[in-house]
Amino acid sequence: MKTGFRVYSDFRRADEKLIKELSDIPSANISDSMNRMYAMYGGIRPFNGKKIAGSAVTVKLPAGDNLAAQAAIDIAQKGDVIVIDCGGCTRRAMVGGMMIAYRQKKGIRGFVVDGAVRDIDDINNSTMSVYAKASTPRGPYRNGPGEINVPVVCGGQAVMPGDIIIGDNDGIVVIPRRQAQEVLDAAKGNLLSEQKELEKMRRGIDYDDSHREKFLSPFLRD
Repeated sequence: MKTGFRVYSDFRRADEKLIKELSDIPSANISDSMNRMYAMYGGIRPFNGKKIAGSAVTVKLPAGDNLAAQAAIDIAQKGDVIVIDCGGCTRRAMVGGMMIAYRQKKGIRGFVVDGAVRDIDDINNSTMSVYAKASTPRGPYRNGPGEINVPVVCGGQAVMPGDIIIGDNDGIVVIPRRQAQEVLDAAKGNLLSEQKELEKMRRGIDYDDSHREKFLSPFLRD
């Protein structure tokens, strides 16, 4: 198949039960449990404050053209998240109101765009989740090329088809599908440990932080 026009519809999605359990854990705790890595950066943020959780359908686009992103909606299944890599270009919107309206009948959970979106009123009024870097009224071209379900980079993170995407008001974290159970167990432990420390502080017990103590020890005197 010609490079630049690859489309793969068959890939393994993550277990829905794992996705649901991970969706109940803040993205920050998940990132912390993965060596404080695997979280998107570079300005990708929620545009309507709605959480997102699902298996990634990945799209690779040339800057300014979203033909493949529109085609990905037909390939995506209920519960999927469409992750769009357009090289961080914000000159033209890759997702807008028309695509959002179409995805509603498909049950797609949302879009994560390493670029721009538009039709913010439609995004705010939608039940879906939209994460992106910026907004612009300038629409995209629809000429191609583009690739669907290939490895992409979004927000500085590699994303493979079927990886789990979890997002909240802090941003997006990417969980490799094969590591999902391991990450879930670690994230649960991280969250529980944090909750215990917070409870100690509420009771007036000082936060136990060896890193802070190591930093301060040369400056503290009896």
